[in-house]
Amino acid sequence: MALTLEQVRHVATLARLSLTPQEEERYATQLSAVLDAVAELEALDVSQVEPTSHATLASSLLREDVLRPSLPPEAGLANAPAKVGTAFAVPKILE
Repeated sequence: MALTLEQVRHVATLARLSLTPQEEERYATQLSAVLDAVAELEALDVSQVEPTSHATLASSLLREDVLRPSLPPEAGLANAPAKVGTAFAVPKILE
């Protein structure tokens, strides 16, 4: 699927990108190649493939949650430039 320069410009506008004419040509070629690859994938029959939440069949890639003691607030705030009670003090940015 070949993208037109107008389509590339439209996508660039949506992404708030300013492209040179050379970049528009290059991205038209590259994005067209990506769309062609996606079209090949869409042509595959996956009706017999069981849906998975991960590409690998690993049961869990994360470690088990283990309850451990954390730093006491005094140690965690020892190098804080400013604190309020047991919390970091930060400048207010919203009215």
